[in-house]
Amino acid sequence: MVETSYILEMNNITKEFPGVKALDNVNFKVKKGEIHCLVGENGAGKSTLMKILSGVYKYGEYSGDIVFNGNIQKFNSVKDSEKVGIAIIYQELALIPELSVYENIYIGHEIKNGSVIDWNATIASANKMLKKVGLDINPETKIKDLGVGKQQLVEIAKALSKNVKLLILDEPTAALNEDDSENLLLLLKQLQKQGITSIMISHKLKEVLAIADTITVLRDGKTICSMEKGKDEISENIIIKNMVGREINNIYPKRDFNHGEEVVLEVKNWSAYDPKLGRQILKDINIKLKKGEIVGIAGLMGAGRTELAQSIFGNAKNYIIKGTLIVNGKEKVLKQPRDAIKTGIAYVTEDRKGDGLILIQNIKQNISISNLNSISARGVINENEEIKSANDYKRTLNIKAPNIEQIVGNLSGGNQQKVSLAKWLFAKPNILILDEPTRGIDVGAKYEIYTFMNELVKKGMSIIMISSELPEVLGMSDRVYVMSEGSIKGELKIEEATQERIMEMATKED
Repeated sequence: MVETSYILEMNNITKEFPGVKALDNVNFKVKKGEIHCLVGENGAGKSTLMKILSGVYKYGEYSGDIVFNGNIQKFNSVKDSEKVGIAIIYQELALIPELSVYENIYIGHEIKNGSVIDWNATIASANKMLKKVGLDINPETKIKDLGVGKQQLVEIAKALSKNVKLLILDEPTAALNEDDSENLLLLLKQLQKQGITSIMISHKLKEVLAIADTITVLRDGKTICSMEKGKDEISENIIIKNMVGREINNIYPKRDFNHGEEVVLEVKNWSAYDPKLGRQILKDINIKLKKGEIVGIAGLMGAGRTELAQSIFGNAKNYIIKGTLIVNGKEKVLKQPRDAIKTGIAYVTEDRKGDGLILIQNIKQNISISNLNSISARGVINENEEIKSANDYKRTLNIKAPNIEQIVGNLSGGNQQKVSLAKWLFAKPNILILDEPTRGIDVGAKYEIYTFMNELVKKGMSIIMISSELPEVLGMSDRVYVMSEGSIKGELKIEEATQERIMEMATKED
């Protein structure tokens, strides 16, 4: 039974960055022992609020009060918040790949015998923490040898080792498959029984409805409402309306036109061998893409979808490839991404922070980098053209930022994704490969990207969309290819595709 006393009260929290007020007099209360979900559009202020709570933004860098367990807190670092029992786990996991599980769990708060680390006690204690999160692995395993789902559990074990009372999870299931996501949500319920309070930031509203005791909505840096399960009426539509300030009845906008039959890209008998892994990663792939069409590629993690995209887009990973690539009726050999760009192919990566954007540069520089030749003469960039183009894309894609000089690393995930899309549209492609185009972004930004995708194909562009979200695949595709273990397991017209049919194909063995 959830107690009624509050473990956390954040009162009148205001935080400003140059040119933008990220939080405006936010009030946020969490009951002891509950699972509290924090939702809102990208840029609503969710992560900023949690960074204040966890000490990333120090006392004095914001106004307002944090009251934790009845005491006003003045955190000057993450260590200060950890001392009172607050731990935060980010979407980008803070683990060291080359170190073992037990070293990662106790790094920074090592178990010592005098001034010497007691490794035996560390391993024994790490084992206890792993059992608490239901992870049956050798604590001496290196982090790099674990899948993302298990790494997420190691992060939670690490938090538990610090005697956590309040666990904050920022988009914990964004990079997880359905099974790992379900396991994580079950674990939060188990931790709740042990008295641990959780705050979860998530854009996956079905998960929010399944697990939350209370839901708080932020919009434009302000608290809009808090809804309590069993007390208030709660549904996806109600949450969305509060998040975006308007009703979105169908998140997948309908296309009022049909594509033609002209094939713009064909991959024939396409296989790829990864010399680093020493194994075949793609086997005898055959796919076609027509002009003005959106083709979805579905499959479980590890099915080879991203590898297929990268092998088509200039093979930057240096796979050994066999097969034929035909673009606009002509056979092509694309040895590097530059060749693909010249051929009219663009690839928006699933990892916008790692591979897609230069986070320390501004919006303008990130957009223009894909096609500098178009705005240059004799090696000199025409800055007026660069500014005009960047402002055009900022307006067209509704990139929320004070101006195009804003550093991309300071933007929300949804706005970073829009910059990544703008960057490749500036290269003027005919074929656009979108890899997880809406991962980790809110419902409002998703709707904007879907609407823009429809506009692009209406103008004659062709899109390959890789997505782990089956409703997205079904809502946006004209046809669907299903991949498993590096092979195409089937092709479905959209009218015959269902989630069940796709999953059946994705999991069937040869």
